[in-house]
Amino acid sequence: MLKPQDIVVAIRLAIPPEREWSYPALGKALHISASEAHAAVKRAAKAGLVDAATRRVRKVALLEVLVHGVRYFLPPVWTSVTRGVPTAHAAPPLSSTIVDDGLLPVWPDAEGTVRGQGLTPIYKSVPQTAREDSTFHEWLALVDAIRAGRARERELAVRMLAERLA
Repeated sequence: MLKPQDIVVAIRLAIPPEREWSYPALGKALHISASEAHAAVKRAAKAGLVDAATRRVRKVALLEVLVHGVRYFLPPVWTSVTRGVPTAHAAPPLSSTIVDDGLLPVWPDAEGTVRGQGLTPIYKSVPQTAREDSTFHEWLALVDAIRAGRARERELAVRMLAERLA
């Protein structure tokens, strides 16, 4: 059974430049423990998202899960208006394409810079990690556009993720 942190770990492993991550380094980058990183890789490998021997992401499988599954097993949970980190179409790369004059989706976070409609992140450490790693932030914002976006946002996010995983 996959857990939310397994998806976060698989996405981090897929971001170029792909490299050999140690579990402590992966845990530190994602603000989880090394044992959590190890367990996440093991579960992702068992689910077919990661090669167990090399820890390389199986990109086609990951894309399939993100496009067709994430909306259902990690459904969007909206909270009240709050300060946070922009996500979905409010964050790059979609923010340059989609204009929204309403409340923007944000991951609630005390150190966030934008006021908007709260969207609970797929894992609790995502906002902190996203503030530190802009590439990771973009990937997770695309995942949130698939999870919580309207049809146009989902379509653009799927296309962008597919290009990144190609």
